[in-house]
Amino acid sequence: MTAVTAASPSIFVLDANVFIEAAKGYYAFDLAPKFWNGLLANGTAGRICTVDRIAAEVMSPTPVKDWINTQFMPCVKASTGPDTLIHYAALMRWANAEPFTIAAKSEFATVADAWLVAYSRAVGGIVVTHEAFDANCKRRVKIPNACQHLGVQYINTFDMLRTLGMTIG
Repeated sequence: MTAVTAASPSIFVLDANVFIEAAKGYYAFDLAPKFWNGLLANGTAGRICTVDRIAAEVMSPTPVKDWINTQFMPCVKASTGPDTLIHYAALMRWANAEPFTIAAKSEFATVADAWLVAYSRAVGGIVVTHEAFDANCKRRVKIPNACQHLGVQYINTFDMLRTLGMTIG
């Protein structure tokens, strides 16, 4: 993982688990509205986004889906640009050439993860995810592994908050 500095002009592209895990636990809407307001403010300023396919994956909890649809939708980007498609195809070729299980390859081809990484590569973005790199993982294609293959930076939510100077208190 490459270090990200506060001066970095990159956009942070959020995985579904950033929204879902926050809402279910440590940043529940009723406990930490400043977290959600900060995501929205940084999204509006062009520092944070997600892609349409990730937004579509966020089906529950309902407050997250409602928040994305009513508040965050202007920060949801189309994942179908020509550069994204080129990087997506490269990820599919890579995944199919690696010793992942057939089920892992099939899942990777149908979920939003590859689109998230491909879009991030296309726009020079940094993926924000709770997943961790695992060189030995064969049952699932992990986002950090795909990021590493395409040379995309990735960090977790807490590092993104620190980089953006967001505080929740």
